[in-house]
Amino acid sequence: MPAPVSMTGFAGAAFTTPLGQASIELRSVNSRYLDLTLKIADDLRAFEPQIRERIAGRLARGKVECRLGVQHAAGAESNRLNPAALAGLQRLGGLVRQALPEAAPLSVADVLGWPGVLESPPLDPEALRAAVLTALEAVLDRLQESRAREGSAIADGLRSRCDAISAIVGNLRDRLPELRAAVERKLTERLNQALGAPLAAAASLTREEVAERIRQEVTLYGLRADVDEELSRLATHVAEVRRVVDAGGAVGRRLDFLMQELNREANTLGSKATAIDLAQSAIELKLLIEQMREQIQNLE
Repeated sequence: MPAPVSMTGFAGAAFTTPLGQASIELRSVNSRYLDLTLKIADDLRAFEPQIRERIAGRLARGKVECRLGVQHAAGAESNRLNPAALAGLQRLGGLVRQALPEAAPLSVADVLGWPGVLESPPLDPEALRAAVLTALEAVLDRLQESRAREGSAIADGLRSRCDAISAIVGNLRDRLPELRAAVERKLTERLNQALGAPLAAAASLTREEVAERIRQEVTLYGLRADVDEELSRLATHVAEVRRVVDAGGAVGRRLDFLMQELNREANTLGSKATAIDLAQSAIELKLLIEQMREQIQNLE
């Protein structure tokens, strides 16, 4: 089963090209979209479109920086003299000496520095392209392995927090009848103390009628404060988070939406809290959801 993939990772490699030794590095951090920056040596700039295409084909999201440099091989071994340019320089030197007999002769350094005297062996652009793209694919593989390892660790953290949320929801479900009964008793006592005598005196109601009116008010309050629906939705959203995480792949946006839904239910639960246990549980839920949301920001 594929694990979610983190957007954070690093990979690099050194490789040989017809130009000399080269190096490539890929760094990525979280971003809403694929944000690609290339820093490529001028000699390899012609391959930029292909490099962009290869990276975009492998990575869906993240702020990615690609560095590609090359160190040219030693010139003495790779270059050779151009006989035609050397003969032309000799002819020009003879003409100068005829016109200016006192002119100093050219040194070896002067000759080697003359344009065209030294020439590089012909470069095979296809071999250079193949070397660069082969190295890029290898580094992309390593980067994806790095991102997958971190994504797996994040997935484990999300599952752990899902377990904690499920435990809170399960505990509240078990204690809900007890909490409701305690709140109803307390509310009934307070309404009896505050409203029982005034209602009976003002409206000439019997004690039974006043008690029935108070019971109706307590029942209506209980219906408004009922959190069973919020607990059910929390359980449903947690199950969906588990399913998405287990499915793997590019799950960041879907999980971010689920965090919004979980946070909405936790807020509603807190607003309906009629006991300190409910209020404390709502706070714990919001803390766990925020921790999950921060981790999800790194997922592709």
